[in-house]
Amino acid sequence: MTITAETFDRSLLAARPVRLGTVTELVGLHLLVRGLPAAVGDLVSVTTSAGPLLAEVAALRTDGMVCLPLGATAGARVGDLVHPTGGPLRIHVGDALLGRVLDGLGRPVDGGASLDHLPAVTVDIEAPPALSRPRITEQLGLGVRALDGLVPCGHGQRVGIMAGSGVGKSSLLSMIAHGTDADVNVIALVGERGREVREFMENDLGPEGLRRSVVVVATSDAPAVERLRAAFVATRIAESFRDSGRHVVLMMDSLTRVAMAQREIGLSAGEPPATRGYPPSVFGLLPRLLERAGTSPLGSITGLYTVLVEGDDLQDPIGDTARSILDGHIVLSRDLATAGHFPAIDVLESVSRVTSAVTDRHQQEDAIRLRRMLAAHRSVRELVEIGAYVNGADADADAALQRLPRIQEFLRQPMGDVTPTAETWQRLHDLVAS
Repeated sequence: MTITAETFDRSLLAARPVRLGTVTELVGLHLLVRGLPAAVGDLVSVTTSAGPLLAEVAALRTDGMVCLPLGATAGARVGDLVHPTGGPLRIHVGDALLGRVLDGLGRPVDGGASLDHLPAVTVDIEAPPALSRPRITEQLGLGVRALDGLVPCGHGQRVGIMAGSGVGKSSLLSMIAHGTDADVNVIALVGERGREVREFMENDLGPEGLRRSVVVVATSDAPAVERLRAAFVATRIAESFRDSGRHVVLMMDSLTRVAMAQREIGLSAGEPPATRGYPPSVFGLLPRLLERAGTSPLGSITGLYTVLVEGDDLQDPIGDTARSILDGHIVLSRDLATAGHFPAIDVLESVSRVTSAVTDRHQQEDAIRLRRMLAAHRSVRELVEIGAYVNGADADADAALQRLPRIQEFLRQPMGDVTPTAETWQRLHDLVAS
């Protein structure tokens, strides 16, 4: 039998000894592994009595590697053998992902066909260089009048949706998923309640929305590493569609739970707690994640990230850091939500930093006019309620009071209602010009 050079090389590779490590400590969220050469970010496989357990190398110490398990540690013992996998986490990408539901590591969980035939890519890549990004010049319609008219979003913009718990962040995301003009939706549900995932997919997203979406799910009971990785997996999938020339909307619910997962990991690896218990790695993680969205010469990723602020305090560490990185923020008001106003968007507190780039002069004038009326009405509302306001004292307040029912009708919008962007601008012009 003739042995070719290729066969000989494969035989040498198969016969090469494999170096194994051992588990020397299992404390809290991490394993300590000795005797295995691996880099930070690599995956290793621990052979436990309950079956193989994947873990990710999080830190290197003089006495071994700190590895964070990607599953339950039941059955793990000191002395278990640890095998190298040869590199970091890889996921499958391609058009076949549309309509699929994946876990936080990019594996299908919807019972559909295998994704092994798709090309595999690493999850962690560098953000596009700053000077390679085209400027944001085109508005992206979201289908929500209060946003398209008063907080316009551009292709490639990154926006935070900021509010406390139970104010309607997830409902607003599902409304945008129905109404957006984007080619593809990539939705990351990080730290969500398990019962809400199916409700979101069947009631909020629906079959039509799912057909052009990819959903990545890591529920609140998933390991911290999986919850953290879900954000990067969703971002990497969005990048693959952007690189194929698509306009993508990346919706992440929520950025705060991603930061909380990194807090668990950092503290378990021995980092010191800093601001409100968040270690320094959290504040280094956020820009690395958020800067990967945006424009590229081929397509764009418009990022919509919900931020769960503690006690409705917009100045909490994660909310403040996110606002400093993102290109705008949408503030949801608990007062509006409890009054039955949906979507509960406080347009006066919401800002888009690309408004002047994606709208023309007439559109900007109409939006400013309505903002002035809303601000004037807010300043005199208490006087009006007690009957102390005198007509003629403020022209903007007079105009707001005269048009208040129509303004409320414009800002309120039922869950299933989608308004085209052109219609939004026409209704806004008619409202302020009448």
